[in-house]
Amino acid sequence: MSADVCKASNRSDEYEKVFERVKLLLEGEDDWHSAMSTVACELHHAFDYFHWTGFYRAARDQLLLVGPYQGGHGCLRIQYSRGVCGAAAREKATQLVPDVHAFPDHIACASSTQSEVVVPVLTPDCRLLAVLDVDSDLPAAFNEHDQAGLEKICGFLGEQFKDTTQS
Repeated sequence: MSADVCKASNRSDEYEKVFERVKLLLEGEDDWHSAMSTVACELHHAFDYFHWTGFYRAARDQLLLVGPYQGGHGCLRIQYSRGVCGAAAREKATQLVPDVHAFPDHIACASSTQSEVVVPVLTPDCRLLAVLDVDSDLPAAFNEHDQAGLEKICGFLGEQFKDTTQS
């Protein structure tokens, strides 16, 4: 990846390329876990400032379970009432956090994390399948281009896997 991708003007272009690869890789795929693994891998390796990239699955009432992901260990379980991932699940809305230390009730799964963006994966009828969590060891690493690109990918996943019963 070129260093220019970190410039805001090129992020959107890179997200379009990732989105096209994801669509091709998932064509005909019906396994939710395989799809999440593929997306986490594609995203993690596309952007140098993504230091932890993965999903927390909506598993049981008000509980997220880790995986699949790329990077160091993640928190195994997150309640909807806790942290950035919990807020995204609870509110069914993207959380763009330039400074995780300023976020109330932030859960430090990795002490090196400085900024984070978490996007819910919702079906067309607003059922939560998972949240996509991306952490960076750099402060304010994510911007509106990251948010838009990740929301597009998560929207695609929500549509493609709207009938899944897998958690």
